[in-house]
Amino acid sequence: MFGNYLIGLREGLEASLVVCILIAYLVKTGRRDRLAPVWTGVAAAVLVSMAFGAVLQFGSSSLTFEAQEALGGTLSVVAVGLVTWMVFWMRRTARHLKAELHGRLDAALAMGTFALVATAFLAVGREGLETSLFIWTAVQATDDGVRPLVGAVLGLLTAAVLGWLFYRGALRINLAKFFTWTGAMLVVVAAGVLAYGFHDLQEAGWLPGLHSTLFDVSSTIPPDSWYGTLLKGVLNFQPDPTALQAAVWALYLVPTMAFFLRRPAAAPAPRPQQAAPAADAPAADAPARAAGPAAADAPAANG
Repeated sequence: MFGNYLIGLREGLEASLVVCILIAYLVKTGRRDRLAPVWTGVAAAVLVSMAFGAVLQFGSSSLTFEAQEALGGTLSVVAVGLVTWMVFWMRRTARHLKAELHGRLDAALAMGTFALVATAFLAVGREGLETSLFIWTAVQATDDGVRPLVGAVLGLLTAAVLGWLFYRGALRINLAKFFTWTGAMLVVVAAGVLAYGFHDLQEAGWLPGLHSTLFDVSSTIPPDSWYGTLLKGVLNFQPDPTALQAAVWALYLVPTMAFFLRRPAAAPAPRPQQAAPAADAPAADAPARAAGPAAADAPAANG
């Protein structure tokens, strides 16, 4: 449940921030009449994401065991790739997210209603599809169709509440630190999903070494015990992993975590410039006066 709560919270908060920025920009620029296409795009993205999850769940139920394992393993690897790209992308671009979305929205406004719908759909749909895929792989890995879904729904609801508080200006957090810590935890979760995905591919006969068990601590950590269930649900821990599983887990987790947590290189010092005339001060302050509510400024202010 925790792993899926985390993915729901993280992906949901990204989508909430995107929606907040788009809505706040339209409101502050006096274009409330253009809100309907944005909400249409958001609703379409949510429906497509839910449909994608349903197709994965019900479409795979009619496959043979080997085909199910092959599909599950392949999609697990794809999901880990998407989540890894997502956590690095958000850490790199969070501080510029507001300006980037404003530029896209200006272009969409100039092109018409369909462009507005497409902008909102693409901005929210990416997170929705990633969430559906990752949750489906978690359900397959845990053989539990209830707790992963409950965790994901709770995470999405929490993200929706946080997004509303951001928009109202009632909440401000350091988004850079938030995305760093949640990103690090997701890297750990993704390592377990990747290892389980390779185990699925072994069971499908696509990879060798299914019976080459590296160690077996089932007597110490029984899979049906509360702590075994907790480790399985959070980290996809398996008490008797194959050698390939353990190798994939370590080869992904160690370098990915080290690269993710390393300090970014210091930006070069700007060249000294001649001070602008005092008469230009009001013009320089104009963008700040035109900015949206505090919620919409959160990514830039806290990046």
